Amino acid sequence: MSKAESSMSDQVNKVDISLSPRVNSVNPSKTVSITDHAIALAQAGVPVIRLVAGEPDFDTPAAIADAGINAIREGHTRYTLNAGTLLLRTAICNKLKEENGISCTPDDIVVSNGAKQCVLQAVLAVCSPGDEVIIPAPYWGSYPEMAKLADARPVILPTLGSEDFLLDPKLLESKITEKSRLLILCTPSNPTGSVYPKALLERIADVVAKHPRLLVLSDEIYEHIIYAPATHTSFASLPGMWERTLTVNGFSKAFAMTGWRLGYIAGPKHFVGACNKIQAHFSSGASSIAQKAGVAALGLGYAGGEPVSVMVKAFRERRDFLVKSFRELEGLKVAEPHGAFYLFIDFSSYYGIEAEGFGKIENSASLCRYFLDKAQVALAPGDAFGDDSCIRISYAASLTTLQAAFERIKKALISLRPAVPLH
Repeated sequence: MSKAESSMSDQVNKVDISLSPRVNSVNPSKTVSITDHAIALAQAGVPVIRLVAGEPDFDTPAAIADAGINAIREGHTRYTLNAGTLLLRTAICNKLKEENGISCTPDDIVVSNGAKQCVLQAVLAVCSPGDEVIIPAPYWGSYPEMAKLADARPVILPTLGSEDFLLDPKLLESKITEKSRLLILCTPSNPTGSVYPKALLERIADVVAKHPRLLVLSDEIYEHIIYAPATHTSFASLPGMWERTLTVNGFSKAFAMTGWRLGYIAGPKHFVGACNKIQAHFSSGASSIAQKAGVAALGLGYAGGEPVSVMVKAFRERRDFLVKSFRELEGLKVAEPHGAFYLFIDFSSYYGIEAEGFGKIENSASLCRYFLDKAQVALAPGDAFGDDSCIRISYAASLTTLQAAFERIKKALISLRPAVPLH
């Protein structure tokens, strides 16, 4: 190769590999590394119990699955309206009216490829560069990163396990500025399982009402997975809140339809129309087949009818077992969840301990690595959710699996002792 050819080759190979500052500002998922490690161990033949994913272990109810199969056989395999089929959006309106006390029309609804897409589109639609997105912690790990994608700034407000990880309205009031644009509420909560009582939501609504620029995104994807006497209240149903609330929900959790990728957002046409505009250039409408299945899901009856009731009963049995079992172990603080299928347990009294053959337990991530290495149980570190003192345990697994996982965790803790005195 001549010098000239070599020089040209060097120029061709000098590719600018820089990325958008917006993308560079986004942190990778902190649960990915431990999940990848767990998968690698499983592929190597290590019997790892994975309690990381927020995915029900049940099959999609038969009536819903049949509706999807029939949709394919009957030729419902073409594009739908970008916002979703009129049939599904009408069914969603009926559901919101009957179950949530929210009155709306199909034009107030946009159906998307999962609730996650709905949340991102909402954030992009209403936030301007420099706006603030208020997020109570612990939080679902994608909320702050979605704010960054919109060039907005996440403002994290801590909550306490002793107060069921619920947002203090006085703290909220003290943190609102002229840049505050969006408050994100998730009830029932991922990762804590906390459920906001109606009286507390009303106090939060009183604060919100004082600030005309502040909107609320209410993530209600775990709405039907709730344990009596706790009850679910939709924020948009409170007086004066429909006009400033974007309600996100979907089918993944309650109906065991995670792979179907179907969610929706409801709110004032001005905001929802903006979400629809983004979707038109982003993904277009949701799967026509999934939408037919969604109509069938909403036809199962109030709150999902018997199929969902059976799943919730199983989740409650699992929750009760884990809460009772972990409360018997020293050094742990266990808040009982009232919804969803997660335990968020404070393990911080074990931080600072030197584990034989492993090293020092420094934080939630290292303790999760310890449990993975020593107990072959994969859990999610709390720092992924904004609270490094805790670890999230998903009980979307059979009771037998959970019993085995608990025994492994208990055995792994035997050689560890709390680093601070217990009270």
